[in-house]
Amino acid sequence: MKLHNAAGFLLIALSATAQVQTTESAAAFEAIVPVLRHPRCINCHSTGDFPRAGDDREVHPMQVRRGPHGDGANAVKCNTCHQDHNLPGVHTPPGAPGWHLPDPKNPMIWEGLSSRQLCELFKDPNQNGHRTVQQIVEHMMTPLVLWGWSPGEGRVPVPMPQGEFIAKVKEWAGKGAACPGP
Repeated sequence: MKLHNAAGFLLIALSATAQVQTTESAAAFEAIVPVLRHPRCINCHSTGDFPRAGDDREVHPMQVRRGPHGDGANAVKCNTCHQDHNLPGVHTPPGAPGWHLPDPKNPMIWEGLSSRQLCELFKDPNQNGHRTVQQIVEHMMTPLVLWGWSPGEGRVPVPMPQGEFIAKVKEWAGKGAACPGP
């Protein structure tokens, strides 16, 4: 009988631990949502087939479009203006290695989504470019994403310290990639 009681207590303890991890994971995701909704992110993850520009999220000048691979269309490729680094000056094109929009097959549009819907989008391989949660974490640490903390002159950087953001992304994934409630 004592073995049965011990097994029951172990199951209760494991269940409680899993619930705590789920709660902490969902809270970690909720903590990164302000970054994901910031113009540095949402400008490339907005509705439509074109990027936004600037802190006021205006439609990108020169009628730039996503293009067949997310790197622009025709003669207006992203790297025509966006270099692998920020150009000096207030009204110059920002830059980072690999500057592009998400692929049109998986446009990763999250403008207007709730925190839960955004989290579910991140985890859905049919919508996220066939990435695992770990690959989403890795994407969050690419030079293109990290550019948001050094966006160049005249642009507001992401509102959360970079190290804290990365820690929260890793915590979200490491504790089960749980999504916040509705």
